[in-house]
Amino acid sequence: MDRLKDKVAIVTGATAGMGRAIAKLFAQEGACVSLIARRENKLQELVDEIEADGGKAIYVVGDVSAQENIDALVKKTVDTFGKIDICVNNAGVPDPLTPVADVDDELWNKVLDVNLTAIMKMMRAVIPEMEKNGGGSLVTISSVGGITGTVAGASYVASKHAAIGLAKNTGFLYQNHNIRSNVIAPGMVSTDMAATVDPAQCHPEGFELISKQMALTPRFGESEEIAQVALFLASDESSIVNGTVIRADCGWRS
Repeated sequence: MDRLKDKVAIVTGATAGMGRAIAKLFAQEGACVSLIARRENKLQELVDEIEADGGKAIYVVGDVSAQENIDALVKKTVDTFGKIDICVNNAGVPDPLTPVADVDDELWNKVLDVNLTAIMKMMRAVIPEMEKNGGGSLVTISSVGGITGTVAGASYVASKHAAIGLAKNTGFLYQNHNIRSNVIAPGMVSTDMAATVDPAQCHPEGFELISKQMALTPRFGESEEIAQVALFLASDESSIVNGTVIRADCGWRS
């Protein structure tokens, strides 16, 4: 307990799955948490749970791909808690396993806006606040799809590869500012996103090929397991870790 005592953490995509587990664990470990997601009823439920357990939490409703929502979140966080120490970029969207020749601009832009550009916008907004506070920790939730090309469609894999590159570059370029930037690359995790993948909505050939790869996973991870990795990277226990990708996939892509 208290591994994040006196810290202030932003968590995006906080209403379900990994984001929800990360927010709850961070609050249990002493952090004040600031949350953003699109479903206000789920955000309020989570805040109520955290506060009932003795924690502190606030939220902003909105899509992380919109700069005004990010700006509102950062302002509310600083106005309420006085600073920002940690930012977990967890929000993400899947794709329908579509090969590149069949990707249209709407799909490409939707996936890249959330899975990549929103991370850049959030980093751009929180880093100046971290600098005021003497440093901080950025944690990006990517995917094994950011390491290999075989577990999702073209737009998703491209976005997750790029997110890893962005996080690594940020860790390198801000090392002298005491700001660390690291990545978690989960494999298959029992989340709402995984549960809502509808084969009927997927590209037929993409689904056939990728399903064979998914069937090779030793097991599905749990959101709470990913949260423990995020806690390590957010805490001072990982002070020497920067620009690193931790693959959390039960050995699936070893």
